[in-house]
Amino acid sequence: MKSNFPINSFSKIETPFYYYDISLLRKTLDSLKEELAGHDNYHVHYAVKANANRRLLNIINEYGFGADCVSGGEIEAALGAGFTPDTIVFAGVGKSDKEINLALSAGISCFNVESIPELENIDRLAKEQKKVATVALRINPNIDAHTHSYITTGLSENKFGIDMSLIDKVLDKLSELKNVKFTGLHFHIGSQITDMDAFRSLAVRINDIQEVFYRRMIVVDSINVGGGLGVDYHNPDENPVPDFHEYIETFKKYLVLRPKQHLHFELGRSIICQCGSLISRVLYVKEGVNKKFAILDAGMTDLVRPALYQAYHKIENLTSSAPVEEYDVVGPICESSDCFGKAIELNAAERGDIFALRSAGAYGEIMASRYNCRELPKAYFSDAL
Repeated sequence: MKSNFPINSFSKIETPFYYYDISLLRKTLDSLKEELAGHDNYHVHYAVKANANRRLLNIINEYGFGADCVSGGEIEAALGAGFTPDTIVFAGVGKSDKEINLALSAGISCFNVESIPELENIDRLAKEQKKVATVALRINPNIDAHTHSYITTGLSENKFGIDMSLIDKVLDKLSELKNVKFTGLHFHIGSQITDMDAFRSLAVRINDIQEVFYRRMIVVDSINVGGGLGVDYHNPDENPVPDFHEYIETFKKYLVLRPKQHLHFELGRSIICQCGSLISRVLYVKEGVNKKFAILDAGMTDLVRPALYQAYHKIENLTSSAPVEEYDVVGPICESSDCFGKAIELNAAERGDIFALRSAGAYGEIMASRYNCRELPKAYFSDAL
């Protein structure tokens, strides 16, 4: 069955472009908001790195969520979209002095810190601004999320975070610093996680880590479990909204919070992914020796995930009802890796057909590049066509 897209409107728009279903975005945000109801100490920070489109940020901000940023540019984007500084957290293993000063000047709520040198630098810059920076320590819980190696971040030897074996050194350093205030623990084990056992393991591990701090008479104000909740790339129409209930319930059931502690989530992909699609036209259908190629006007410059992560995106021919044939769906970029999928079953294609690459709302438009001097794709919204 064909997905419900405004084909008549698409036929008038130059491709490639991103199309966002605003009603689905709002449905997703409503579902998440509903799961948080009654939990005043639960807070969601949208991971801006997933998609920083201004219109989408405005809508997410309307729901009262905060922002999880990993660069100065993302902080500026969040502020520009209306997020208040006290809802913004700043993570990232390589924060520059310029970015730290920007965050300090804006008065963001927390820096998620990943090393002793970073702590020392934030303390130095905060002193220059005559401020005290609130910090959380990003701890590596040494949990394998069993996802792609490029998006697994919680193992002990990783560029991200602090290994627990070093925590005494970090706490000793914190006791020396006068312009940072240690208030929380931060974790993030990876991305596109669909097995709740990984989050259960994280919760249990956090309980153990909290005991280590408790033995040193330290009870932090906040626990930040990061994000990572995955989506169904294979069946976007059957599962358009992630299972926020099971996700939230996993932490509610297994994570032991101390009295008055706040729990923070940094969700990105699960909020924004399914509402976005990359829309493209067929330039040529090329007959090979043993296969056919559907050559699109969209390429890895518009959606890099298949080339970078070997990621799957469901592909649909929106304008054909002809019998199904197999195609390698490729783009126009001068790279062999510019391939969206091989041996994909699609309604028979011809020049001018409109294809939709689904579940592209996260890490799609935001990662687009101008390689080959191509133009960046534009964005269109369901409520404005």
